Amino acid sequence: MAVSMRDLDSAFHGAGQKAGMEIWRIENFRPVPIPKSSHGKFFTGDSYIILKTTVLKSGAFRHDIHYWLGKDTSQDEAGTAAIKTVELDAALGGRAVQYREVQGHETEKFLSSFKPCIIPQEGGVASGFKHSVTNEDNHETRLFVCKGKRVVHVKEVPFARASLNHDDVFILDTKSKIFQFNGSNSSIQERAKALEVVQYIKDTYHDGKCDVAAIEDGKLMADAETGEFWGLFGGFAPLPRKAASDDNVNSEPFSVKLLCVEKGQTVGVETDSLTKDLLETNKCYILDCGAEVFVWLGRSTSLEERKSASSAAEELLQGLGRPKAHMVRVIEGFETVMFRSKFDAWTLTETNDVAVSEDGRGKVAALLKRQGLNVKGLMKADPVKEELQPYIDCTGNLQVWRVNDLEKILIPSSEQSKFYSGDCYIFQYTYPGDDREDYLIGTWFGNESTGEERASAISLSSEMLESLKYQAALACIHQGKEPIQFFSIFQSFIVYKGGISSGYKKYVTDNAVPDETYSEDGIALFRVQGSGPENMQSIQVEPVSSSLNSSYCYILHSGNTVFTWSGSLATTEDQELMERQLDLIKPNVQSKPQKEGSESELFWNSLGGKCEYPSQRISKNVESDPHLFSCTFSEGNLKATEIFNFTQDDLVTEDILILDCHSEIFVWVGKQVDSKTRSQALNIGTKFIEHDFLMEKLSGETAIFIVTEGNEPAFFTRFFTWDSAKSSMLGDSFQRKLAIVKNGVAPALDKPKRRTPTSIGGRSGVPEKSQRSRSVSSFSPDRVRVRGRSPAFNALAATFENPNARNLSTPPPVVKKLYPKSGSPAAATLSSSFEEARGSVTLQSSKAPPETEATNGGKDGSAGTSIEHLSIKESLKEGATGDEEGLPTYPYERLKVTSSDPVAGIDVTKRETYLSSAEFREKLGMAKDAFFKLPKWKQNKLKMAVQLF
Repeated sequence: MAVSMRDLDSAFHGAGQKAGMEIWRIENFRPVPIPKSSHGKFFTGDSYIILKTTVLKSGAFRHDIHYWLGKDTSQDEAGTAAIKTVELDAALGGRAVQYREVQGHETEKFLSSFKPCIIPQEGGVASGFKHSVTNEDNHETRLFVCKGKRVVHVKEVPFARASLNHDDVFILDTKSKIFQFNGSNSSIQERAKALEVVQYIKDTYHDGKCDVAAIEDGKLMADAETGEFWGLFGGFAPLPRKAASDDNVNSEPFSVKLLCVEKGQTVGVETDSLTKDLLETNKCYILDCGAEVFVWLGRSTSLEERKSASSAAEELLQGLGRPKAHMVRVIEGFETVMFRSKFDAWTLTETNDVAVSEDGRGKVAALLKRQGLNVKGLMKADPVKEELQPYIDCTGNLQVWRVNDLEKILIPSSEQSKFYSGDCYIFQYTYPGDDREDYLIGTWFGNESTGEERASAISLSSEMLESLKYQAALACIHQGKEPIQFFSIFQSFIVYKGGISSGYKKYVTDNAVPDETYSEDGIALFRVQGSGPENMQSIQVEPVSSSLNSSYCYILHSGNTVFTWSGSLATTEDQELMERQLDLIKPNVQSKPQKEGSESELFWNSLGGKCEYPSQRISKNVESDPHLFSCTFSEGNLKATEIFNFTQDDLVTEDILILDCHSEIFVWVGKQVDSKTRSQALNIGTKFIEHDFLMEKLSGETAIFIVTEGNEPAFFTRFFTWDSAKSSMLGDSFQRKLAIVKNGVAPALDKPKRRTPTSIGGRSGVPEKSQRSRSVSSFSPDRVRVRGRSPAFNALAATFENPNARNLSTPPPVVKKLYPKSGSPAAATLSSSFEEARGSVTLQSSKAPPETEATNGGKDGSAGTSIEHLSIKESLKEGATGDEEGLPTYPYERLKVTSSDPVAGIDVTKRETYLSSAEFREKLGMAKDAFFKLPKWKQNKLKMAVQLF
């Protein structure tokens, strides 16, 4: 696209050079910048241009341009906004996506940038309208209707009973009180989102000082606030049926049309099906889909041709009888997913597209630089460099089972990091959390494992998850697609060919295929990979020279003959990892080192002769910028809707959502999701991968994590600005937000924070017996420096190596890595209040997973537990009468959380103490003394199971 300086408005010089938002208002047919203090304020008589700039992980800039047209703006202003948007795109290098936004019909993407809502004010600059001013002395009573579950469309309607209906949520803003009227047919999510608007109105127009009331449709005059609300409408009367409007009229089926824009005129393109080949790079097209209109701009078109195509699309949208539609303009090579989905078999040529686009962007930058302008932001930014981290505490306890038909067999700790590609495995990792033990349950599917044993692994792991009351994260992992968390937990990991399960053996027999199961006496080739002692793997590959790769190190053994092979591009650290892995695969055998280019004849003969092999490292799925989706799953069909500019507040407790990071996906399940839908979480994740909603070529073996509300691990919360207090709230989404709006606080579970445990031998306060073995031999901190190692590696190795080890590759013990979880002031307050209540006593926490824990909390009950138990008993005995311990007692049915006749005036955090000794033992399975010796987290877990917590 040829661009000259006179084509670009000076107001756009320097735009889009850093992440953030920039807004211009059209004044006298020119864009005028709006100060940040006025962002989000729109006037009905004006037109605006909004630029949202985001820096992606790749370092590339992503620009989204929206032009917003107020309902009272003139056609000239609207046309100017449309044309100036094209100029702004040209100034940014010609690759931004452009959205036409009409007041009252904005896209969710646009509204998500102005949370919780926009409420346009009457008036305008260019139109000469007078801006309305609202204050406490001259407060006008207004009625708004709110629509939307994810973002809120707010529209002012006449203050009259006739405006109300049973389907929507309404907000009545009066001088002294804000009323929210919930139509009987509105959803919980709609009511909760409307409360965010109530909070916005309260803060914006009342300085945060006014009362708030929630009115339920159908309750008539049940309480004073309801009577007050209806009194403002002249008294209660039945509501009318909702009148037909532009929002709910069903339009006739619309046939998609492709139009080519030539010299300002549109010409229909005759075609039986839409294919990418129909779009010529030197032309512009309009794709009319009825409710959506796309303008496609070929990269070889001129600025004037693009403006002409935009004007033609504007005329199309303003045609008589035309249904209201969103318009999106896309540039060739940077089409949106929604646009591409309209075409058959759309394929991407990402490399060429990006190269051409960067070239065009560079030309614009050079043009502006000659004018003496700062163009730093017009060039590609530096990529976001992040050290790959697991974001999980690596000091926990690991148990591994191999799946054998319909059962799981526990693997000894010394063998639990050795897997076979023909088998399936289940692992349970228990590690310290904030206020209790956290769990990660996972399944690992070998590439050669059978479908029957994969299904069995899923069923068995689901049973384990259910036994933990869904308080664990669940992972579904395929060989070759393991996430960093998996490798960091296992640290040293080996994958052998073949299998030893009955399922694999049966498959080999039934299909008459050779059994390739690894044998120590046979010939085997292993590729060594990883990033360090806490993350290293040996993967058995075909014992042929084509399996080699210049970027890796390998171990080859044939009987008692062992070779180590170092590729020319392998690093010193790679060679160190190879030596460590050699001690696991072939200990106590002297190896014959081979370097690429100087191999012995015996080495090549062992591999069946020399042939060509690759030199580049094996590509892995890299983590991309995350996308959040709201999911609806019904009768096996999955519908996913993307949530833009997402935050933690978008994780609605009644819903299932999916966070797509490309290298793995997370299925988040809210507390209020019904059990039937909850059980389908893994199926929902699998369906999401199959649909590939972002058209990003997701692998069918992408790792899936199932995460439940209130139990989110740090490797999930890192994608948000996380407040742990929010994940412990009680009630549905409406009840939670109503408590915040009314009282400034939300109902939350009383879940005290764990004190930081004392470090014991490099571990985080874990009893020695519960430690899992990470080494096949002892280690010594006095290890001397070894010749041939890099200085950095020797410094690390000296802390854990056995001085008698020959290959110097003994697996490390624990390389302690504690990754902080996202914190918040609210979480800190909760933690500090717990510490005050507990005093200076530190509780000892058991690390053993649930299947091995003793019900009495172990023999070494801490002093803190005893003191806490005594304080509970003493405080309850004061002035109390009841059972033999002098405690007041009540029936279990009145004490449980869901009781229809609850006891008043009791300490609801200690419901169990009001049970009689007999009923206590019946419900909790032990005497009170034994119960109070348990760690607090375990007490809460048992209480939760019987509805006493």
